[in-house]
Amino acid sequence: MTPTAPSPGLPARIVRSVPGRLVIFFVSAALIGLVVGRVYAGLGLPHGDIPFNEVTPLIEALRLLPIVLAYVLLVRSIESRRLTELAPRKAVPHLLLGLAGGLAAVSLVTGALGAMGAYVVDGVNHDVHWLGPILVLGVGAGVGEEIVSRGVIFRLVEEGLGTWAALLVSAIVFGGGHLWNPNATAWSALAIALEAGLFFGLLFHVTRSLWVCMGAHAAWNVAQGPLYGIPVSGFDQHGLLASHLQGPVWLTGGAFGVEASVVTLALGSTLTAACLAVAVSRRSLVPPFWRRRHVDHG
Repeated sequence: MTPTAPSPGLPARIVRSVPGRLVIFFVSAALIGLVVGRVYAGLGLPHGDIPFNEVTPLIEALRLLPIVLAYVLLVRSIESRRLTELAPRKAVPHLLLGLAGGLAAVSLVTGALGAMGAYVVDGVNHDVHWLGPILVLGVGAGVGEEIVSRGVIFRLVEEGLGTWAALLVSAIVFGGGHLWNPNATAWSALAIALEAGLFFGLLFHVTRSLWVCMGAHAAWNVAQGPLYGIPVSGFDQHGLLASHLQGPVWLTGGAFGVEASVVTLALGSTLTAACLAVAVSRRSLVPPFWRRRHVDHG
């Protein structure tokens, strides 16, 4: 007779619970951030709102370090598993797939707006600063926001409350997080929640790869700003193409940029529907824990 493994005690169950792991991640990120902040100050690096053009690889690496270390700690020490969603062997192919998809998506939106006369190219800028914007909009947003929104919030909420709740919660958090951006409105936050929050959540669900999400997120931002010269989430950009948006705000997104455009919302909704169709065909949508228990005992 095989001996039964002892069940974990109450403290262990609390630590490994979904709420416990959420708290552990954010607390550990904050504590690591305090240490990294001391290192940052000791190196004499600039504080406050740094212009994109002045951000260096070291600055962006120190910004991301608390999030990355807290996630590795959560997965390896608390969950005691491999980082399959960030497996090294998947890095290159999945990043390239995401980068290509993100570039294609923003190019479709820009092309559609151009065809409608809402996106106008005025010329070419030859003094574009690429490094800083790519670090902030591509690496910073792609890595940091995807780990928090999809790797932590979506994944853990899905584990407890199911896929539908995870999509709702992660999309609300993701959209709400953009409310403090320049030129943000309630509509722009809602648009980002619907077109990007839901899509990236389902993209992670069907691929189980943060690499794909990071690549798509990074390419979307970099193509908008440094390439097409469109404001990215409210931040004005000096891109390779000197351009401007014209027409009604509902079409162009106004000062916030095309992420608040109905054209982007339509494309994002289409991509979301495609990912949902894949999930439904695979029967991979996760029910909430109480329905899983009912099935297990039914």
